[in-house]
Amino acid sequence: MTDAHFDMLLEQFRQSLQDCQELYVSCARLCIEQHASYLPDPPQDFLPLMDDLHKGLLIKTYVSVVEADQRWSKEEKKLGRVLFDHIWPGGVPGGKLREAAQHVFREAQSLKWHALVRPFQQMAPLRDRVSDLQTLVFRIANLVAKADGETSSVEERRLNAIQQELDFHLSGVQDPAPGQRRVEPSVPASAGIGTAQVMQAETEQLRQQYEIRSEIALEQDEKSNEERLAEALARLDALIGLEQVKHEIRTLTNFLNLQQQRAAAGLPQTELSLHLVFGGNPGTGKTTVARIVGQIYGAMGILSKGHLIETDRSGLVAEYAGQTGPRTNKKIDEALDGVLFIDEAYSLVSDTGDDPYGREAVQALLKRMEDDRARLVVILAGYPNEMDGLLRTNPGLSSRFNTKLTFEDYAPEDLGRIFGELCAQNHYQVPTATKLRVLLGFDWLYTHRDEHFGNGRLVRNTFEHAVRRLANRVAGMAPLTKELLTTLQADDVHFEKVPPGAWQRLDDDDFKVWVTCPGCGAVNAVSPAYLDRRLRCQPCGYRFVPEWGGLNRPEK
Repeated sequence: MTDAHFDMLLEQFRQSLQDCQELYVSCARLCIEQHASYLPDPPQDFLPLMDDLHKGLLIKTYVSVVEADQRWSKEEKKLGRVLFDHIWPGGVPGGKLREAAQHVFREAQSLKWHALVRPFQQMAPLRDRVSDLQTLVFRIANLVAKADGETSSVEERRLNAIQQELDFHLSGVQDPAPGQRRVEPSVPASAGIGTAQVMQAETEQLRQQYEIRSEIALEQDEKSNEERLAEALARLDALIGLEQVKHEIRTLTNFLNLQQQRAAAGLPQTELSLHLVFGGNPGTGKTTVARIVGQIYGAMGILSKGHLIETDRSGLVAEYAGQTGPRTNKKIDEALDGVLFIDEAYSLVSDTGDDPYGREAVQALLKRMEDDRARLVVILAGYPNEMDGLLRTNPGLSSRFNTKLTFEDYAPEDLGRIFGELCAQNHYQVPTATKLRVLLGFDWLYTHRDEHFGNGRLVRNTFEHAVRRLANRVAGMAPLTKELLTTLQADDVHFEKVPPGAWQRLDDDDFKVWVTCPGCGAVNAVSPAYLDRRLRCQPCGYRFVPEWGGLNRPEK
């Protein structure tokens, strides 16, 4: 490997270490600020724990690859120096690099993959970041393997083993109900490094980092209600698709604002239930929108906090008589002054009607909605037809939930845009040929969908699978360039259920994609070659670069 190639690899390695730290720290902040019910007391201890775990993950990944061929090359040693600088920003404790390296190699043997990624496995709010975590580990492992210019067969097997370890510990895990399964406080705060002596040098820095982040959080709290409302609505507008849902929430926000202005003027107000029903298939963004609704209510002063507590039947209904009421009330207590989001809410009532525990949970919920009507908003979510059936079973529910929002399945173009966002977040490039394959695959699946269509979850699964195929494709290549590491080729994207005939449109000379001008909204059919190229809209003259397009003319 030339010096220039190695310098590029070294910089990519350094950036990947920083990205890993940012992933763990940002997830810690998310949980502390929005999902404290998942955490052991005190919640603020979760930040240094996550920072330590990211360091342990980096050490485990580095050492696993380096030890595969039983030698420590000079290039791998240079990567090790970068790793040590990242772990100990103030310098290796005592300045003894060799002793620190020996310690790291010893401690790596005792580090367990499942312990290092445990929060992403156990905590539902972090499940959306699993692909980010896997991507970073794959990238770092490949960089270490490529450091000396070639990847041996034993290193390739080690890379596959790391991938299998992460798949085993992070894939196919059911999300626990919030508050039902907490991150165990028994995980030592030094799990990422080892002994307390090695961690001592960075204790003060960790404290200062948390104080800085606490100051940032305090600044967020000091924002005016108008600023918080504007930010929440901006997050709503930034969501891909869901145009009708956005319109309904905007309308609700405007109505509530009008009522507040009328109250300030001494005028009578119109009563409106703030409880909502979200009907839609899985992966259509219901939880995300529910969180934004809570933020809107909080910014408007309707709720003093506006936080979101997620749950489902398992978080409300117990297995034995006399336990459902207390369990339901405990969950409601967590949601007071915020939003209680009940996913698959139709499961609270059996189709046969023979479900006393489910009825008990519903009755407890209705009572608390009345007793705490000024402090509690409830959002029920699930499949549209099943949710309609739930409301018909209980007059108390139907009278309190008279606003229903329908979350339509994402169109193929929207699915493509979500795929593009995941790639951008993880620093992957998507050539035009890859985009066309993504659009065609999603178009076929969308056309042949049923009620179990995955929507956003389908996109994430497709992205994660593409990253794994990329990792396998580049495993035997050298030298490893940034382009190889970050470019998803068309063959990396695989759709298991899509038949071969679906790709024939790519060979059609008349194949077009529909793009919309952001200036005037005009829709035009263009050659796929014009994606990612600057175009000029004929009606209005606006110049723009279409990143994605639709395969069918949009409905007016």
